[in-house]
Amino acid sequence: MRASIEVADIFRTAGPAYRAAHAGHLTLQQLKVMSAIEHCRTAALGGHVEACEDCGQWRIAYNSCRNRHCPKCQGAAARTWLADREADLLPVGYFHVVFTLPAEVADIAFHNKALVYDLLFKAASETMLTIAADPKHLGARIGITAVLHTWGSAMTHHPHVHMIVPGGGIAPGGSRWISSRPDFLLPVRVLGKLFRRLFLSRLVALHDAGRFAFFGAIAHLAERRAFLRHLAPVRKKRWVVYAKAPFAGPEAVLAYLSRYTHRVAISNSRLIRLDESGVTFRYKDYRRESADRQQLMTLATDEFIRRFLLHVLPKGFHRIRHCGLLAGSARKASLALARELLNVAVPSDDDTTDEPDNFRPPCPCCGGRMIVIEVFERWRQPRGPPHGSRSTGSSTP
Repeated sequence: MRASIEVADIFRTAGPAYRAAHAGHLTLQQLKVMSAIEHCRTAALGGHVEACEDCGQWRIAYNSCRNRHCPKCQGAAARTWLADREADLLPVGYFHVVFTLPAEVADIAFHNKALVYDLLFKAASETMLTIAADPKHLGARIGITAVLHTWGSAMTHHPHVHMIVPGGGIAPGGSRWISSRPDFLLPVRVLGKLFRRLFLSRLVALHDAGRFAFFGAIAHLAERRAFLRHLAPVRKKRWVVYAKAPFAGPEAVLAYLSRYTHRVAISNSRLIRLDESGVTFRYKDYRRESADRQQLMTLATDEFIRRFLLHVLPKGFHRIRHCGLLAGSARKASLALARELLNVAVPSDDDTTDEPDNFRPPCPCCGGRMIVIEVFERWRQPRGPPHGSRSTGSSTP
């Protein structure tokens, strides 16, 4: 069912004025995201007409924009991605680890997203792999699925990486599987110290190589001494690496991934209203007790759009990455060895689920099979329902 208000409604209502007011200050990627969301599942993208084979009920289905920042398009993308990941799960406990950048570094990332976000991924994954391989800790090569989020609940800029990690790894030489303790993977204080050292040393190296750009209030950071002074406080600060309680089985891992991998800055379900005072939405205030965390916030419409666009990723940037045992080139061989060491069956390549040829939702009237009876191009409307058929009065993705 369609939400009462959507990000697309906000963009259609206030987007033209916002683009005019900020002409020359919006990136091409941001403009493309706004346009894609505004046109998603409208006649602008074309579509088709479906009719029920049994009762004749019909409906219009407009095409989706498939933009990775669109709140309406991520459900199908997540389901496809999860179907591929399900075969990778091992029959072991899984842990959830979060690496977060301090505010001083987030300010640098704001103007240098591709470089700093990539560094966040690499430093966090190298930290996990290094500490896990240390014989004083786990002494094994582990696998990691990492997902970048750049927002807090109120859509503020808050870059952090969520990692899903099996509770164990393959010993050096591949002779055995080493399991972690049931409720403990790696010490977070040790992880935090190595992460801080790796990240800061490489951040300074990027600055020395002239890779960064600075604007506005932090333009002075282009000078090396100012940059080092800016980072001085975070060298002494404890960097937050958070390890959550382990998941309760592989099914819980999949449920978590389905919520987090393809999430965008704000879902349509969190939007409450759009009126002359702005946009009102639900958010979590983590400073409050858990029972009272759900709060309402109202932002001026322009500020809502600004915050949403903060989280548009650079073109071609991969926000889901796999490391260690799950790295693309060695994933199949590593998982096969892990299953052999764990003495579990290897999934057959021929063991595919029987999925119906028709992926369209069934007829809402009788549950019958819906078939395509007409396809129409962009900016065109269907000619009309076939004679004697009835409309559902709604469109589907």
